[in-house]
Amino acid sequence: MFGFITKRFLGSANDRVIKSLRREVQAINAKEPEFEALSDEQLRAKTGEFRARLAKGETLDDLLPEAFATVREAAKRVLGQRHYDVQLIGGMVLNRGSIAEMKTGEGKTLVSTLAAYLNALPGKGVHVVTVNDYLAKRDSAWMGRVHNFLGLTVGVVVPMMDETARREAYAADITYATNNELGFDYLRDNMKMSREQMVQRGHHFAIVDEVDSILIDEARTPLIISGPSDDSSELYKTVDKLIPALGAADYEIDLKQRSVSLTEAGQERLQEILAGTDLLKSENVYDIENVTLVHHVQQALRAHKLFQRDVHYLVRNDEVIIVDEFTGRMMQGRRYSDGLHQAIEAKEKVTIQAENQTLASITFQNYFRLYHKLSGMTGTAKTEAAEFGEIYRLEVIEVPTHVAVARKDEDDEVYRTGREKNEAIASEIEVAQKRGQPVLVGTVSIEKSEVLSELLKKKGVPHQILNAKHHEQEAFIVAQAGRVGAVTIATNMAGRGTDIQLGGNAEMRIEQELPADQANSTQAQLIRAEVEAERQKVKALGGLFVIGTERHESRRIDNQLRGRSGRQGDNGRSKFFLSLDDDLMKIFGSERMDSMLKRLGLKEGEAIVHPWINKALEKAQQKVEARNFEIRKQLLKYDDVMNDQRKVVYEQRLEMISAPNVHEDVTEMRHQVLDEILRKHIPENAYPEQWDTEGLKEDVRRYIGLDLPIEDWAAEEGIGDQAIKERLVEQSDAHMAQKEALYGAEMMRMAEKSLLLQVLDHQWKEHLLHLDHLRQGIHLRGYGQRDPLMEYKREAFKLFEALLSNLRYTITQVLSNLQIHTPEPAPPPPPPVAEAPRPRMLAMADGTGDAELDLNDPSTWGRTPRNALCPCGSGKKYKQCHGRLA
Repeated sequence: MFGFITKRFLGSANDRVIKSLRREVQAINAKEPEFEALSDEQLRAKTGEFRARLAKGETLDDLLPEAFATVREAAKRVLGQRHYDVQLIGGMVLNRGSIAEMKTGEGKTLVSTLAAYLNALPGKGVHVVTVNDYLAKRDSAWMGRVHNFLGLTVGVVVPMMDETARREAYAADITYATNNELGFDYLRDNMKMSREQMVQRGHHFAIVDEVDSILIDEARTPLIISGPSDDSSELYKTVDKLIPALGAADYEIDLKQRSVSLTEAGQERLQEILAGTDLLKSENVYDIENVTLVHHVQQALRAHKLFQRDVHYLVRNDEVIIVDEFTGRMMQGRRYSDGLHQAIEAKEKVTIQAENQTLASITFQNYFRLYHKLSGMTGTAKTEAAEFGEIYRLEVIEVPTHVAVARKDEDDEVYRTGREKNEAIASEIEVAQKRGQPVLVGTVSIEKSEVLSELLKKKGVPHQILNAKHHEQEAFIVAQAGRVGAVTIATNMAGRGTDIQLGGNAEMRIEQELPADQANSTQAQLIRAEVEAERQKVKALGGLFVIGTERHESRRIDNQLRGRSGRQGDNGRSKFFLSLDDDLMKIFGSERMDSMLKRLGLKEGEAIVHPWINKALEKAQQKVEARNFEIRKQLLKYDDVMNDQRKVVYEQRLEMISAPNVHEDVTEMRHQVLDEILRKHIPENAYPEQWDTEGLKEDVRRYIGLDLPIEDWAAEEGIGDQAIKERLVEQSDAHMAQKEALYGAEMMRMAEKSLLLQVLDHQWKEHLLHLDHLRQGIHLRGYGQRDPLMEYKREAFKLFEALLSNLRYTITQVLSNLQIHTPEPAPPPPPPVAEAPRPRMLAMADGTGDAELDLNDPSTWGRTPRNALCPCGSGKKYKQCHGRLA
């Protein structure tokens, strides 16, 4: 009650923030006449002036009014667009490191130029993050004109770019890229062998467009760089044939948790089925020897019972392609992890691609938390404000619209069956289309959009269908969805980033219908006039009619669909159609509701419409949102354990490749190894007769490469463990000094650094595999009344200690046994033919023999990993150089 009264008289926290920012807007507006009077050169010179003032101690906040006035004036001259006051507010929200919630059509792309320009002035780089490559290229070319006009450099990162082009793009003042490209480049940078090979230059400031999609929807799936592991495709095929033999009583599906598990009867049935095969390695299917088999069965069960073709994935060209459940787009190159993708491939009878082992991994949560300052913009963030605050420490600020929203949001219509609902939707579309009112229909899956499309075909209603199967012309289809009589069916907001303008998009039509040099021709003017006339006609018909075919688990996704109508004060209308067959209704007991509706006498084709139903559904959505947040938060807690270790390893690795040499580090590691093996075989305060001199001698031979008379030392009168340690250190130091004298200091420093990085990368890769295995089974410890998360932290710490220990022992062993062969040069042949000098060769020995590597002879290279650098020294990956397939 008190909070309500306070809000009534003092305004909400959001209102107070907006009020304070309006004072800054007044200061910016006051400078407009002054900046309008400047010539282009004088306006461009402001950038150098601002940078000079920053160098003298002024802050970005000090420069904000003038910097924003500069960008506004540049946009007017270059783009013919002037920032509205609310857009200036949006820019200030971004500069604060917050999320600007701005409705669809409010010009978020233009807003980003303000904060991007201001934060690019220190010269540390600004990343503008988009949801797809099309938007990255479009925005960098479009908004980049403003930044280029003001003397800033602009880069764009898209797939298939070479390393040099990527490095140049990241070196620009402002870089446009997708979240995937940024994340993968970060992981790849931390696998490079020198600082010069890295492409990114730090994480200063990021503006994330469609921030809710990137930081929440896509945050559940980590970015993974992987390499091939052992092939087990036949096992997937064999196990896949077992699943159809299981009946409905043999497994349970939990829709809320999206999980499936065998019942007790199912476990017995599985035991019977497997008893007749040679897959079982022991009598009981749950014995430790059968862990891999049980894992394959579980993944095959998930593939068959939880994942549906044309809903969760498509099958194209002998390949299973994941469909993004939020955007409906195909996610080329992305694969389900942990063998699930292979299980689906076995189910669909397509070629089973080899399983991969993780080489590097990071979640979007932890990647974007690397930035010193993070901000974002979207049309729908307020419903997830708690998650943004808790996970990213981002405040959500609702920016008022330039013109009040005039859209009419109607109550939901609830039908008993999906068939009745689809018939009602088709009839509603038919009526609107005949009237000429444009209709946008939002579906939740490809399958459901195609069912609706068939109904419309039967009714003779012309329409466009836009989903993962028809994404090539996405932007154009969406841009023209506001034309008279247009009917567009879109899967989960496909086409985001392109506004639906009433009457159509004149500029896109001109681009499509006329040559590039005809943008200002008479024909172009006719198209613009035609679009404006059509716009007025659509407004008279009630604007864009948005139809939702069911409620999503998240209110935010529903709001995104609604927000396509009523942009910038346009009129519009929205309505959702539901049935008791919908996924959301099933989760909350649609069977009970169905029996109640039958008793109330609801007839075929009739619907229930009442505001109370809307409120009940909203509460149901809030519960699902809260549960999904808890799931994401729990996943993040586990990933934070790995992230802490990742940061340590990547920081140490960066120090190694940045340092002139790592001689002191490897020497310290060798001394630690000596100390540890000494303590292992000669415990403190032990008597000489209790010493394990043979074991110590063997370990010194293995790790240090020296055959020392340790038994004779131990037999000396009055000798102690400290004296033996001093002799070991002295002998090992002398051994390494001999190598340095033989091969030269420069060659030894190069070998130390190169080998240390290689060993660290190998140990980290193995560590990630161990953590993956640990994560999969750690939940079982809950049955023993132990907290799985605490157990995971404890076990992960042990594994990390083991990684550091293995690193010390391996690098000590490799360097102590290292031999560098420099063959005698061949006698000079008679002129004019001159023989090229043979390169030096590195050989690593483990005490069992020497392995030589001739850079000019591929037959000496052994089995080179396909993703490793080619041994020839070209700088390319092996698979793109000597390992390239013909």
